[in-house]
Amino acid sequence: MLVASLLLFGCGGGGGRSGSDTGPLVPESFTMTPENTGDGWSTSSAAAEGMDANALLAAFTDIRDGDYPGVDSMVVVRHGQLVAEGYFNGFGRDSLHDLRSTGKSFTSALAGFAIEQGLIGLDDPISLHLPQFESSDNLDARKRAITIRHLLHMSSGLECNDWDAASPGNEERMYRQRDWVQFILDLRMVREPGSAASYCTGGVVVLGDIIARRSGMALDEYAAMWLFAPLGIQQSRWRRSPDEQATGGGGLWLTPRDAAKFGTTYLGDGTWNGLRVIPATWVQLSRQRVTSMAGDGYGFLWWKRTFSHHGTATECFFTSGNGGNFIFVLPALDLVVVFTGSNYNSPRMDQPFDILQWRVLAAVQ
Repeated sequence: MLVASLLLFGCGGGGGRSGSDTGPLVPESFTMTPENTGDGWSTSSAAAEGMDANALLAAFTDIRDGDYPGVDSMVVVRHGQLVAEGYFNGFGRDSLHDLRSTGKSFTSALAGFAIEQGLIGLDDPISLHLPQFESSDNLDARKRAITIRHLLHMSSGLECNDWDAASPGNEERMYRQRDWVQFILDLRMVREPGSAASYCTGGVVVLGDIIARRSGMALDEYAAMWLFAPLGIQQSRWRRSPDEQATGGGGLWLTPRDAAKFGTTYLGDGTWNGLRVIPATWVQLSRQRVTSMAGDGYGFLWWKRTFSHHGTATECFFTSGNGGNFIFVLPALDLVVVFTGSNYNSPRMDQPFDILQWRVLAAVQ
């Protein structure tokens, strides 16, 4: 039984501890008065920031008592202040967690930097930045028309759909290849670029490769310089391709507090603690609903959905990662809520939507 447990915890994807690499299990904890640890956060109480502490406490209690199994953390930020945090299932405040496809929205931010720095253009054909492009299979005029913008909207037109196991470009097929970028470039086209969206992790891998090429830096090094250093993020881990390069399609590991910094920076139109980090124009573009997938809006590698707050429709843009890993940004309420979870490939990964709607938003006075 001990051997079986060790194997389970060592496997990627399923077990409750598969998202952490910080050592021994941590006792569960939650608080309405977060500790100021010197990590860049200003802390406050829920009541001082116009939230019902008892309602938030009920949410944490429900998670602890198993009403929302597999939810590993919840962090709440109001008016730029950290007001509540809770950690469960062996994860703690300093545990790195595999955020899965939430990492795609970080790649979007890196694209914003690269565009601002003149390294790439939003409407550049991707062929302009990929020396191997012209040797790819299935070349036609439609493939040559794919742009950076199309990769950011998942509307490249390539035969790639992660939600269809039979799709030739499904990410699980890509992971078995030695060259992930070339695998995606060799796919057939099935529609005109920009005509419709199809969820394609491989397209974001290509985008990350372009950013790395044009910057002359590994993707994780570029992120450390332009994004993580200004936010005071000192610990991270990236999914790597077979050639050991950091990739932008997902699998970024961060602590929940650091993930909340990213969301709060977007809430602040690209500023963190008074420092301009992300271009304001890029944040505004990221809030736009350009296309849709599975009933939600999408664009610039961010999701969009409307929630109800005391009967009023409230805009939310958010990241989404398999397992229940979300960063929710609600500008009208000056609110950011982060969840991490280990409900990989399970309907339970959507539990944070219920907690946000019926618990957290109900606590906003």
